[in-house]
Amino acid sequence: MEFKVVMFTMGAAFLLAVIMGPLFIPILRRLKFGQQIRTDGPQGHLKKAGTPTMGGTIIMLAMALAVLRFADKTTDTIILLIASLGYGLVGFLDDYIKILFKRSLGLTAKQKLLGQLLVSLIVCVLLYQSGHSTDVRIPVIGVDVPLGWLYFPFVAFLMLGTSNAVNFTDGLDGLLAGTSAVAFGAYSIIAMNNTQPEVAIFSAAAVGAVLGFLVFNAHPAKVFMGDTGSLGLGGGLAAIAILTKQEVLLAIIGGVFVMEVLSVIIQVVSFKTRGKRVFKMSPIHHHFELSGWSEWRVVITFWTAGLLLAGLGLYINEVL
Repeated sequence: MEFKVVMFTMGAAFLLAVIMGPLFIPILRRLKFGQQIRTDGPQGHLKKAGTPTMGGTIIMLAMALAVLRFADKTTDTIILLIASLGYGLVGFLDDYIKILFKRSLGLTAKQKLLGQLLVSLIVCVLLYQSGHSTDVRIPVIGVDVPLGWLYFPFVAFLMLGTSNAVNFTDGLDGLLAGTSAVAFGAYSIIAMNNTQPEVAIFSAAAVGAVLGFLVFNAHPAKVFMGDTGSLGLGGGLAAIAILTKQEVLLAIIGGVFVMEVLSVIIQVVSFKTRGKRVFKMSPIHHHFELSGWSEWRVVITFWTAGLLLAGLGLYINEVL
């Protein structure tokens, strides 16, 4: 029965996103909620300027409606919705400021960090009140490390790191939608194996919502998700990893996101210390673009890498 509910949720979220797309995209276009493109990025992206953004509202709404319809209103459900919608709200404000002032930067780094930390704090309080385990399992060796009160700063770090890593991945048509669908799908399987129906349902709703959004976001994209979608998906993914007690495994299942954020860190550190860039441009998907790969080739390659890493993560979770 649980598997049927999970699949129904995925299907419902997908249909909701597909239905919302033709309704929201013209509204975003009429409101002139167009994407501001970085002038220092790949020149081929300049033609995307003005493409409606903030499409992440479609993902967040479709996912939340499906979850509220099919999941029981437990603490897990509340945590997941607060994590995803809370981070999505921070992203929404960031997107709105970009559009309002017609610039490629929205909230300041401090403002965005403060908003993310506030949502993380609410999640930590709910975890503490629910008696959530403060042990962290190390994959492969199967050792549980008791962190005690340090677990909650770890949760905040994980949510911040994941949301920003996912945000960096959102740079090409369909790239984040596809890779996030794979990661959420893997965690849906883990949650079902753990007999955590609410987490499985939420994960499935996220899969359905991003795949429905992909109908409009695949190259050439008719709409971008913006920070509304990328931060919301990152916050939700981190919360799933926390509730399934597979926090460390997220580094493998979400390996593409880790690679993206590491490329940014390496680029910044190298330039500041050596005055040289390691990559032609970061995040790393732009490096491949500037190396002559087509946008679609980069996306398909990264989707494949995400699928392989998710499979490796599931194997580690089941066998090792």
